[in-house]
Amino acid sequence: MEQNANHSLLKSTPSNAVRIDAHQHFWKFDPIRDAWITDDMAVIQKDFMPADLEVLLKHNNIDGCVLVQADQSEEHNHFMLELSAKHNFIKGVVGWIELQADADTVLDRLSYYKQYPVMKGFRHVLQGETDRALMLKPNFMRGIGLLKDFGYTYDILVFADQLKYVTEFVNTFPDQKFVIDHIAKPNIRKGEIDEWRKDIMSIGACENVWCKISGMVTEADWKDWTKQDFAPYIDVVAEAFGPGRIMFASDWPVCLVAASYGEVLAIVHDYFAEFTTYENAAFFGGNASNFYNL
Repeated sequence: MEQNANHSLLKSTPSNAVRIDAHQHFWKFDPIRDAWITDDMAVIQKDFMPADLEVLLKHNNIDGCVLVQADQSEEHNHFMLELSAKHNFIKGVVGWIELQADADTVLDRLSYYKQYPVMKGFRHVLQGETDRALMLKPNFMRGIGLLKDFGYTYDILVFADQLKYVTEFVNTFPDQKFVIDHIAKPNIRKGEIDEWRKDIMSIGACENVWCKISGMVTEADWKDWTKQDFAPYIDVVAEAFGPGRIMFASDWPVCLVAASYGEVLAIVHDYFAEFTTYENAAFFGGNASNFYNL
């Protein structure tokens, strides 16, 4: 589709439409805990707190965000919940619990977090697991099966090589709301798309699954990407999930290793310039609000 870089989505989006960044992080940098932030990512080897993001949201006319776990601990859950209590632009929190614990323990933790309405769902860093099919293990699936009765969502964080397991995973729980983080991180740098496309189309046929169009710049050439590098991948996601199950997300501050907040936003602003007012309002906030019950 022809893109019009000069078109402003702000002009076509209803003035009362809530604009949501569906995925970002805060942390107080710890070089041991945060060892995944390697030296080639030095730009994010520091603290990132609400005051750092709030100015960016205001500048880009974003009304609020969903804060997602960056460490697999309940201590980090409370860090996020404390920040959300002080900053009303944090509209939802996606935390972590040990889903592989015994059922009584998982139920106890899910019950505990219901006292915090801002806690919307949970995530596990499946992309980092040696067992690429961990999501299909009985203990993990038992934990996932307990989320729905509490109204919790689940963020699926995987690399493209794990997508072959995701269709079975999400089909096992047809009443559970799932969202794919970062379009499942295809290797954009090398232009790898064929197998990823096949898997994404399969998953998109599952109506209980949404997708965040995010995390793309860090899968591209950090120093030499162009907007057109991403268009073929967004094409696939838009076709697979349709306008009602895709959402804007920045993945700030991780995105800073390859792009500014404004540059990340501009990629999707330009791509969706020719979409309808309704579709833009859905992508830039409505779908996230519906998915996370913000």
